[in-house]
Amino acid sequence: MKLLIIAVGLRMPVWAEEACADFIRRMPREMPIELIEVKAEGRSAGKPVAALLAAEATRLRAALPARCRKVVLDEHGSDLTTHALAQRMEKWLSGGEDVAFLIGGPDGLDATFKQEAIETMRLSSLTLPHALARVLLAEALYRASSVLKGHPYHRE
Repeated sequence: MKLLIIAVGLRMPVWAEEACADFIRRMPREMPIELIEVKAEGRSAGKPVAALLAAEATRLRAALPARCRKVVLDEHGSDLTTHALAQRMEKWLSGGEDVAFLIGGPDGLDATFKQEAIETMRLSSLTLPHALARVLLAEALYRASSVLKGHPYHRE
């Protein structure tokens, strides 16, 4: 099973790229993470937000593998603990399908695109910059995989 982080936006700050790459390197071989960035639609004057989101959704769809489990990151999604995420990862691993975590751009994700997802989850109730959301997701996936491997969880 491959874990894909597919995110709208290119050229993140160096600190975010390095932190994300660090957690990606730590992942076990049976659950590698691949980060795929898609171009954000230009926020030009007069273009409606719905049109921007639709264009980004088209790019996200093109980046998805033919078969995968789609998990949208959204502020209204399920709030998971590390152990709950580990349990989900265990189920995903047994299913054998790749899992794509989808992160929208500055205006979020197209509503129709969100409905195509199997699951919706959130990283925090706080508003996060997109660069930080990628790092938090990569860290959460790494920590959950560590729990599955039997590594002690901090302060458990």
